Amino acid sequence: MEFFRRLKLRIIWSWEGCVSTWRTEPSFRSWVWANLVSAILAFALPLSPVERALILALGILVLAAELLNTALEDAIDYISTDQHPLAKRAKDAGSAGVAVTSIAAGVAWVIILIG
Repeated sequence: MEFFRRLKLRIIWSWEGCVSTWRTEPSFRSWVWANLVSAILAFALPLSPVERALILALGILVLAAELLNTALEDAIDYISTDQHPLAKRAKDAGSAGVAVTSIAAGVAWVIILIG
């Protein structure tokens, strides 16, 4: 029973993290809307199940990257709001992680559409 209690808590905490990020991060909301459009296109276009799965999975990975970037930025801001080169480097790397993930999703779309 302990396993299920912990599972329930993890689900609740994860959901709270998504809701909080939705409320506070415009970039997360933008990625959610972009993923909604992407998912609609993935189902509207004549794609194979594998192509559709790739598009949907990469979109979800972009959202995961944005959530992790938000967590990183919030942790850094909690520690200190002072300007520091290491804090900047960490925040920039988190942002780059989102950018690289979104580029991967874009590349998949391009290859699927021209392939």
